[in-house]
Amino acid sequence: MRRESWDVVVAGAGVAGLFCALNLPEKTRTLVICKEDAATCDSMLAQGGMCTLANPADREAWIADTLAAGHNENNRAAVEAMVDGSPAVTRALVELGVEFDRSPDGRLDYTREGAHSRPRIVHRADTTGAAVTEALLAAVRALPWVEVREHSPMEDLLVEGEGKGRRCVGLLARDGGGPVELLANACVLACGGVGGLYERSTNYPCLTGDAIRACERHGVATEHLDWVQIHPTSLFTDKPGRAFLISESCRGEGAVLVGANGERFCDELAPRDVVSAAIRKQMEREGSRFVRLDFSAVGEDVVRGHFAHIYETCLAAGHDILAEPVPVVPAQHYLMGGIACDLWGRTSMTGLFTCGETACCGVHGKNRLASNSLLESLVFSARCAEAISGRAPRVAPGAAHPKTAEAC
Repeated sequence: MRRESWDVVVAGAGVAGLFCALNLPEKTRTLVICKEDAATCDSMLAQGGMCTLANPADREAWIADTLAAGHNENNRAAVEAMVDGSPAVTRALVELGVEFDRSPDGRLDYTREGAHSRPRIVHRADTTGAAVTEALLAAVRALPWVEVREHSPMEDLLVEGEGKGRRCVGLLARDGGGPVELLANACVLACGGVGGLYERSTNYPCLTGDAIRACERHGVATEHLDWVQIHPTSLFTDKPGRAFLISESCRGEGAVLVGANGERFCDELAPRDVVSAAIRKQMEREGSRFVRLDFSAVGEDVVRGHFAHIYETCLAAGHDILAEPVPVVPAQHYLMGGIACDLWGRTSMTGLFTCGETACCGVHGKNRLASNSLLESLVFSARCAEAISGRAPRVAPGAAHPKTAEAC
């Protein structure tokens, strides 16, 4: 079998894997592998935006919102690390070329989503994930010491030793040349979620929990694998394939959920699990397969501007959201559990790290607050890079070592 040697091997080319590679020290020979092409990752699909600390006075309210959404099952230290690391991450993204939307005075524009007590979400129209992922991918590909290898799925961990002395020494993968052992001083699992295991999901079908299964085979600790989030609003269709998400930020800007009679039946800005449950109950009462999202209270300029991608996708499916409510239904969206790790991405096995949706450090609790996912991936992947190298993150040092009461 072929063998290659690297300093670090990262499985996953979403924002977590890319930002981890980007924050490793210069000349760290790093290989980033992904199962499909680099564009086929859920980071590309994030619509609503990314939370950030716009004002130090918002810190405690944001922490409280996150804990409330997570049913107070969160690791508070992880929540604090995420919130405090957000200004450094936001600045790093801007420096890398992410053009977040701005208000007329030139400041970052903030929107609000469900279960948020105030606006704190930066965005790039309704394609924020693509804007962030594309910028990170371009930055990583510009590094001569990093290779991004597409169509190279991870198949297993390479483990040496016995008992407590066991260590991950690499990953078994498969590329165009067949199976290959990728030996490394450190391995990072950033393989995304499990949506491909569900009949209806907003995730790409290729996301099937491969890293989690590999860890289970080798006795690496996992936790809370039953903490799966159902997003309230995906576009209803009879066609098979990935469900199209209709962002929670639409409800944050005034869209409301209505039943067949055109009347509201819930608080659209409650946490996602609460809204999804209310939709299911409404569907049962009506004997229907969907409810409707009404954009009547959202200005046409906001629909055509901020929600242009959603508007165009719905229109292509035969629904003009400016003229009539659009049919929506809940769909699997996110895994809060995963590979157990500390706040630096260290797993229960020496040499093995994890970040992003694959990981579980407890930041989200039992239910994730909207638009915390991109940020969580970025903050903890930067911290993961420091744990691997012993040096502050290269492009976002403040993500791991934030200044007190700092805001972006």
